[in-house]
Amino acid sequence: MNHSISRAQFLRGDVSGTRSHIRPPWSKAEYDFRALCSRCGDCITACGEQIIQKDKQGFPEINFKHGACTFCQDCVNTCKTNALQQTNNKPPWQLKAVIQDHCLPYKKVVCGRCREECEIEAISLRLLVGGVGIPQIDTESCTGCGACIRVCPVSAIALQQRGDAA
Repeated sequence: MNHSISRAQFLRGDVSGTRSHIRPPWSKAEYDFRALCSRCGDCITACGEQIIQKDKQGFPEINFKHGACTFCQDCVNTCKTNALQQTNNKPPWQLKAVIQDHCLPYKKVVCGRCREECEIEAISLRLLVGGVGIPQIDTESCTGCGACIRVCPVSAIALQQRGDAA
């Protein structure tokens, strides 16, 4: 399989070409995104949730520590270079939440903040003996909005690409 990687990915040893940044919704594949994006910052300004920021090279990336994506499409609508482009009812991205091993309930500490924050109820708690609920994510329902990331007290939730990446 032939794929392109950036110089930074090569230097980091990421020869698989996987994304090292979460780009705004409806972004092109990383190589195409970087070729098209002019780094103008219009998508950053347009984001009402203020979750889009510049990475070290000046390209826009998502920072879920600031909030969640509402998929309002304001970033897409302001992109003049088509680095962000919604076509054929394509989903905004293939990102899904993943609970990592350092989640508090795995350590027998009651939490559940992620479930409380998930408006679409993609996170449920499976009760264990002793009354601690372990978060379970319904990946079919999860939109990858990132709301659960901001509220996790131990940063135990990450978003990962699933299915065909953009």
